[in-house]
Amino acid sequence: MKPIHLLSPRLANQIAAGEVVERPASVVKELLENSLDAGADRIDVDVEQGGVKLIRTRDNGHGIPKQDLPLALSRHATSKISELEDLEAVGTLGFRGEALASISSVSRLTLTAAVEGQESGWQARVEGRDMTAELAPAAHPIGTTVEIRDLFFNTPARRKFLRTEKTEFSHLEEVVKRLSLSRFDVGFTLRHNQRVVHQLRPARTDAERDRRVASLCGPKFIDNAVRIEMEVADLKLRGWVGLPTFSRAQADLQYFFVNGRVVRDRLVAHAIRQAYQDVLYHGRHPAFVLFLDLDPIQVDVNVHPTKHEVRFRDGRTVHDFLFRSLHRALADIRPEDQLPPGKQIDTGASSSGDNQSQPATGGAAQAMVEGLKEQSRLTFQPQQSSTEYRTGYGGNAGSESAASGEAGSRDFGGRSFSSGNGISGTAVKSEMAAYQALHQPAATNTVAEPSVSTLPETDDDVPPLGFALAQLKGIYILAENSEGLVLVDMHAAHERITYEHMKNAVYGEGLKAQPLLVPLSMAVSSREADCADEHQDTFSKLGFRIERMGPETLVVRQIPALLSRGNNEQLVRDVLADLVMHGTSDRIREHLNEILATMACHGSVRANRRLSVEEMNALLRDMERTERSGQCNHGRPTWTRLSLDQLDKLFMRGQ
Repeated sequence: MKPIHLLSPRLANQIAAGEVVERPASVVKELLENSLDAGADRIDVDVEQGGVKLIRTRDNGHGIPKQDLPLALSRHATSKISELEDLEAVGTLGFRGEALASISSVSRLTLTAAVEGQESGWQARVEGRDMTAELAPAAHPIGTTVEIRDLFFNTPARRKFLRTEKTEFSHLEEVVKRLSLSRFDVGFTLRHNQRVVHQLRPARTDAERDRRVASLCGPKFIDNAVRIEMEVADLKLRGWVGLPTFSRAQADLQYFFVNGRVVRDRLVAHAIRQAYQDVLYHGRHPAFVLFLDLDPIQVDVNVHPTKHEVRFRDGRTVHDFLFRSLHRALADIRPEDQLPPGKQIDTGASSSGDNQSQPATGGAAQAMVEGLKEQSRLTFQPQQSSTEYRTGYGGNAGSESAASGEAGSRDFGGRSFSSGNGISGTAVKSEMAAYQALHQPAATNTVAEPSVSTLPETDDDVPPLGFALAQLKGIYILAENSEGLVLVDMHAAHERITYEHMKNAVYGEGLKAQPLLVPLSMAVSSREADCADEHQDTFSKLGFRIERMGPETLVVRQIPALLSRGNNEQLVRDVLADLVMHGTSDRIREHLNEILATMACHGSVRANRRLSVEEMNALLRDMERTERSGQCNHGRPTWTRLSLDQLDKLFMRGQ
């Protein structure tokens, strides 16, 4: 065996560079983080040939004194921590003191800086083959400039694995975009081959922040995003979440920051995916720019060499906070939130149907608004008992279902429900008793159907989805609002309304449980058995009763009635796996929601049903009151709009 010996400083730094310096983008990340830690509010980045030939960053931070320049290029030298306790609450982006030493070992580095009170600036030069810094005076304003030339010039094997100039620059640009999103108070300029790519001024107002997000993420994102701000105890979540209808084929527009540091965390990703699961189309990915702020002592950033991952001290609390905040934010999105600024209308729509103050209008418009307010208290119901409602639907729902050839369906209260997914007829009737109560007729008097000529005279009296004009091909509702034309997919819209009512009824009344005649015995690991003991309350709330019969044995004695025919053993195993990994699980609710979604789909108004104007308007008002009404249960949009400007362009008016 060869004798043990110490590595040379150069070789040690080159080995460390393998962790820190993966490509030019990694260099830019480390340099920009140093600039931000130095208090800079203006950073310029110049690169050539994708960063392989040149990377130059200049900032107006507090700079580096002459005597500290050689030390800054040494390994494990930093001003950001001094003792072990500092690692428990890291408040800076960088703290290891490895970046400049690692970068200088695989490039030709020039570090120039000046501090306040110093007669002139000073410059330090280092090349990979010689780790001794050469100092010389240099003219420089207060701040720091780092110039990196010929990256990997002395490690050809590393340089050989770099991609094309375009690919390397796209990675580098992504780093600049992330840091630009993390610090709105800092101005950034990025140039590539002497061409300005991004020039971002500091954004201090909400409008300026919106413009920066639009310039980096695209104007369509900011047009289809909702600003959120939630705070509970010492956790604060803010930023922008894209509407479910603005989804992506790839997860390429997802930015999450923890205390200003961009991270990729499985716990965070799981919480966000759960929040979107009920409204996102299958296989699509949400778009968001979110910032989580919490006490630095509650998060460990020293778990990955590139600091892309973090570990939360109380991961379950963070997960629940993210999920509940985003879930609530998406549920609260109403049609009026998607209108352009200046067009948002207070419809007074609420789950309780409270009356609102009467707007001042005159003559026929006054009577029309009053009539529409009365009409908005009606609930859109296929099982409405009045003659007019049944006539509008064209006959019995069950007969239509049978005529359309839907085999294996049950007629339940005038609705056609699928018998798939292991749904017991007795269980359905038991769970849906409360739901039926929600759909009793709200009024028996008929309301005059509004005509186009008697619509309210002012835009302030028009609700977000407007008033129905006609039905197209028995599929779409055409309505007029203050902007122009609104098109509604009536089946998709009613499916969401029915689904939300069913969830409220089932979960509001509590899940009905069904004891098993023959208890289900399961062999599990001791860790899973401990987890089941720890989360007894979680299982109990969802209708399960699980007992531990041995170190590695569980017995399921009770299950939710709606899941009486499902594969409950596999479901319990999946839930335990989630609890072990994330500390929480939503699989049981997911299975229940899948069943309710299927029932809602089969119980909603079908295509080719002829609706009266009264019924169409009742559906529009229900959409304005219902959570997540912008998407059906499968994530498809339920409505869209065409403004007058868009319609004018179609017909080349004013051109």
